[in-house]
Amino acid sequence: MEMKTHDPAVATDLPFPRQYGTELLVISRGKGVWLQDIAGKKYLDFAGGIAVNALGYGRSDLAKVAAQQMRKLNHVSNLFTTEPALALARLMLARGPYKFASVFFGNSGTEANEAALKYARLHSLRTKGPGHDRLLCFENGFHGRTFGALSCTPSAKYQEPFQPLVPGVLVAPYNDVDALKRVLDDQVAGVIVEVLQGEGGLSTMTPEFARALSEGCRKAEAILIADEVQTGMGRTGTFYGSEGVGLEPDIITLAKPIAGGLPLSAVLIPDKVERLIHAGEHGTTFGGGPVTTAVAAKVWELVSEPGFIQRVRQRGEFLRKELEALKARHANVGTLLGKGLLQGFDYTGGEVKDLLSRLQARGLLALRSGTNCVRLAPPLIISEAEISKGVQIIEEGLT
Repeated sequence: MEMKTHDPAVATDLPFPRQYGTELLVISRGKGVWLQDIAGKKYLDFAGGIAVNALGYGRSDLAKVAAQQMRKLNHVSNLFTTEPALALARLMLARGPYKFASVFFGNSGTEANEAALKYARLHSLRTKGPGHDRLLCFENGFHGRTFGALSCTPSAKYQEPFQPLVPGVLVAPYNDVDALKRVLDDQVAGVIVEVLQGEGGLSTMTPEFARALSEGCRKAEAILIADEVQTGMGRTGTFYGSEGVGLEPDIITLAKPIAGGLPLSAVLIPDKVERLIHAGEHGTTFGGGPVTTAVAAKVWELVSEPGFIQRVRQRGEFLRKELEALKARHANVGTLLGKGLLQGFDYTGGEVKDLLSRLQARGLLALRSGTNCVRLAPPLIISEAEISKGVQIIEEGLT
């Protein structure tokens, strides 16, 4: 590929749609929490593949599992099943504190949320009858880019080019108990919500709102969907983010970290929904393939080890202290947001994209969230020394 920029690691003659921009950094390899571009420059990764690479890069244990399974069996479609898929599903169903009856495997977070929304409407149709088909989502939420998930992502920049979208979607303010009570009634089939808004500015659900949402959905017989695509599997300091705020979901959707960087998602389904699903009402060709589920079982095992989540919680507390010290030194560091190893801050010193570019130039990769928020989502295996190094680079970028 011919490079047309002064940076030999940035590709400008991209064979991709313009939705990805006009230039991209070309990454060649990674180890631990570090990445390297094709020119040999190293980057401390505070982006984690957008909260995907929870266990970091260059892992021989995950590579071994994938290679062994590829030699045995790579794909069979949804007409059959495989031992790795069954083993992973059983692992997931055995985990508390929530009780689920079955797992639907897909390929992405969007696909998981799309399936969950379909299940919510199906449940309402078969228990409450026609006319109880509304879906409720919340301001600044992000649930995906297919039509159903996009319809529950109330942002003009995402929605307007594709109007009209799926009808019957209600939007309420996040963390507003009074507004929730006004809109959540028995006409609502399902409610989809993030316990920490990864793309929408890192707002965290309050325990009061979690309680009102759980109670309101039970009263309205609406299916409560916790979108844990970004917060599931330890990211916020509890295995499910819902645990940390006291939310009691009917369905949980998982994706990003589940298979160590391979495409896999899961919808955890309760018995009251499972028993209403008929054969053929939903499906996928690639979801739950033997390679991705084999790797995912290893990831699940590692994240479930005693002490892993506790270490994530400790690293999250350390990161918050580092950010608090940074905020005390810099007026352009605004409100600190998020929890666990999904944190950030409002940037008040200009355009956040310019700050992210300066950080990249200094060897740190970070993310944007909301309008002008810096989002930090490093691999969960990051050390305190690496956290301090990353915050040091952020300080250099700020000044």
